[in-house]
Amino acid sequence: MRPAESALEGAVATAPPAERIDYASILSPQTKWIVLAGVLMGLFLAALDQTIVATALPAIIADLRGIDLLAWVSTGYLVASTTTVPVYGKLSDLYGRRIIVLAGIVIFLAGSALSGLAVTMGQLIAFRVLQGIGAAALTSSAFTVIADLFVPADRPRYQGLFGGVFALASVVGPYLGGLLTDHLSWRWVFYVNLPVGIVAVAFIAAKMPRLHSGLRATVDWAGTFLLIASVVPLLLAVTLDKQQYPWSSPAVVVLLIAAAVATALLLIVESRVPSPIIALDLFRNRTFAVVSVASMLVGASFFAAIFFLSIFMVNVVGVSATAAGATLIPLTFAVVIGAFTSSLIVQRLGRYRRIVLAGFTVAIIGFGLLAALGPDATRWDVTWRMIVLGMGLGPAMPLLNLVVQNAVPYEKVGVATAARQFFLQIGSAVGTAIFGVVLSTVLTAEFTRGAAPVLAQLPVTVRAAIDLDSVRSGVFASVPGPALTQLHEVFRAAFSAGITRIYAYATALALAALLVVMALPEIPLRTSNRSESTRSTQSAQSPQSTDMGP
Repeated sequence: MRPAESALEGAVATAPPAERIDYASILSPQTKWIVLAGVLMGLFLAALDQTIVATALPAIIADLRGIDLLAWVSTGYLVASTTTVPVYGKLSDLYGRRIIVLAGIVIFLAGSALSGLAVTMGQLIAFRVLQGIGAAALTSSAFTVIADLFVPADRPRYQGLFGGVFALASVVGPYLGGLLTDHLSWRWVFYVNLPVGIVAVAFIAAKMPRLHSGLRATVDWAGTFLLIASVVPLLLAVTLDKQQYPWSSPAVVVLLIAAAVATALLLIVESRVPSPIIALDLFRNRTFAVVSVASMLVGASFFAAIFFLSIFMVNVVGVSATAAGATLIPLTFAVVIGAFTSSLIVQRLGRYRRIVLAGFTVAIIGFGLLAALGPDATRWDVTWRMIVLGMGLGPAMPLLNLVVQNAVPYEKVGVATAARQFFLQIGSAVGTAIFGVVLSTVLTAEFTRGAAPVLAQLPVTVRAAIDLDSVRSGVFASVPGPALTQLHEVFRAAFSAGITRIYAYATALALAALLVVMALPEIPLRTSNRSESTRSTQSAQSPQSTDMGP
């Protein structure tokens, strides 16, 4: 590094918080790559934790007991990480990305270490909540850091790295989780985060400057409280076990009412405070509004599709859990290839609208092909369809971050990026819960209809001994030999009908997302981070700057 660059970077590290700094032009390429590497490692930990823990759950139950609390191991993490994403986004604009990223990694590592030391299920759930709080800082700030380090015109080439991190985590997570659980202990599923996290902290502490937006404001504590009060009941209502707490149960109804009341109060408060935690004025920016709605729809369709794919592979195609996990690998590579290719095209053209529309169109085709699967589907039938889906989602998802960051003032990049991630996660949680109800409803109806003629042929005593609830769950221990094959085929057909119905609804959601994205204006990618506030506000809201052509 040249002495002049070193001096500039030293000044950046000590600059007063209210001073607007163009980090993209001041920081050296070497510093940018070191910071980016540290952030990507932190983001990888948060992404990995969403997939690695699932394979360890049977061992956790065997050791800690408390199977009735099992769902909370994931639910606690989801609620904590989703709720605090917008909070971290605002805090990063106020205090800089560096302190938020470092705090997030430290909190996440503390939660990981404590989770590995847990001796009861209650302790594990509490420490998973702590992990989720840390992970939210990473997922919200990581995507914002790229806006600090690079100007919009240069960002596309780096967007693929972030998509690659999530793709790698989705592939490595299940295998690494199974490997650690089988050969060491389920506790190492959490301990494995520590060495990677320590390296990430070292990189960031050594080279990342404050990365402050220049925003002067105070923390909106009332808005923060109301945001948590609105999101937590909503997520609890949609993620509670619907066998125990159906949608019409008093607990779920009360939670939904509480969420609605808190949301109404949140909107009132946020419209009156000078520096809200949810910047409602951003919704007057058409690009931000379009991306927010599209992100929620994409979250509901994409993550739900991934969640139910492995179940389809095991219960319908008939492969092992390991082979079902391997089915995600082609999807992962397709997402990465699509993300990198589209990013290079956008950087070369300086325009994004056609690429985003093309991505959503291909994704719709992919979901539609998955909806055409039947009970006789093979691994190859699923694999090539997932590749098509991945090639569509690869361009669609990462570019939405670039689009929204290019359209908002620099001092609001953090809160806007966090809001986009927030809507994505809300869509994922709500979509997965609703699709779970769809699967249960269709499976029950189709199985009851298909099993009736088979059961009618059995003696009354044999029929009475069959546990139909277990059979609907894929457990056939109570079924006598003569009816076993027939009921198993009925189950496969019913399960296939439920999953393909989910993909049909996912297709509709993706189509809705495409219709929303068609309203996306084409704003030329800026070549500087200087004076973004005025320029981006005018560009995002001026009809003259909007290219509605395809």
